[in-house]
Amino acid sequence: MERELALEIVRVTELAALAAAPWMGRGDKHRADEAATNAMRGMLDSVSIRGTVVIGEGEMDEAPMLYIGEVVGSLQGPEVDVAVDPLEGTELVARGLNNAMAVIAVAPKGRLLHAPDMYMEKLAVGPALAGKLRLEDPIRTTVEKAALALHKQVSDLTVMILDRERHAELIRSLREVGVRIKFLSDGDVAGAIAPAFPEAGIDLYVGSGGAPEGVLAAAALKCLGGEIQGRLMPLNEEQEQRCRAMGLSDPRKLLRMEDMIGNDDVIFAATGVTPGEFLGGVSMLPDQRAETHSIVMRVKTRTIRYIKSQHYLPNKPILGQL
Repeated sequence: MERELALEIVRVTELAALAAAPWMGRGDKHRADEAATNAMRGMLDSVSIRGTVVIGEGEMDEAPMLYIGEVVGSLQGPEVDVAVDPLEGTELVARGLNNAMAVIAVAPKGRLLHAPDMYMEKLAVGPALAGKLRLEDPIRTTVEKAALALHKQVSDLTVMILDRERHAELIRSLREVGVRIKFLSDGDVAGAIAPAFPEAGIDLYVGSGGAPEGVLAAAALKCLGGEIQGRLMPLNEEQEQRCRAMGLSDPRKLLRMEDMIGNDDVIFAATGVTPGEFLGGVSMLPDQRAETHSIVMRVKTRTIRYIKSQHYLPNKPILGQL
C-alpha cells in the first residue's frame, strides 16, 4: 500500500463526520447514519484503490451502499480489503453523547477477517499489557495479572465495559474484585481502542460487542502496539453456519490479532463526530467553517498522525447532505 493512501482515507472519515454532525442531538440515528454513509461512499470513489468492502453496512440485500462485497475506490491502485463504519455510535449522535466517530481500515486484499454481524467476546489492552493476558482466564485472574504487570493495586485499575444487561454477571465480578468501572453507553470501537491511549485512563476493555467492530479495533490497536483477543458468540446453528461460510471453520476459536487483520500492513483512520476519549468532535465555526479532529495510523511505519482540519462550507447544505 502506498504511503499517500493514509492521507487519502482520512478525507473519507472527515467527510462522513461532517455529514453526520448536523444530526447531533436530533434523536434520529437512522438519518445520521444515512448521511454519514452517503458521504463516505461518495468520497471513497476518489481514493486510489481497488477495494472490496469486507465489513460494512450489511449484506447487499440489506444495504444500498457500502455493503459487503461492494467494489469501491477509483479502481486504480492496490487491491485492498476495506472495513468501514461510517458512523460508529449512531445512538450517541442521536442523543448528543460522546465517543461517536467515523471509522475506516484498509489492508492488503485477503487480510481482513470477514466478521459476521454477531457478538464477539473481547479483551482489549494497550501496549503495556499486550501479550500478557488471556481471554480464556476468569476475569479475577485477568485483573490480577494486569495489576501485577502495570505495578498497580487492583483497586487502581480502571476497566471499561459497555453498559448492557448481558454484562450483569461480569460487572458483579469486577465490583467484587474492586476495580473502577467506566461504563460506555455505545461506541464499541472507541472503547476497545481506549486502553492504548494513556490520556483515556483506561487499563482494560472487556465484555461483548459487535464482531465487525472488533476487527476495526484490531486494526487500530495493531498500529498503536496494543492487543485485542476475541471469540465469536453464535447463538444458534444458523449463525454457526454463517461463520463457516465466511471462512471460520471453528466459529468459537480464540481469535488473535493475526486472525482478524493478518500480519501485513494496515491503515486505520477515524474522525470524531462528538467528543471522545481521544478525539474531539466536529465543531461549527464562524465564517461558514467547521473543524474536525482525526487520527490516521499505519502498521508498517507505526506512524500516528493527529489531524485538525478546518473545512470551508460556503453554501450551507440541506441537513445531513454535507
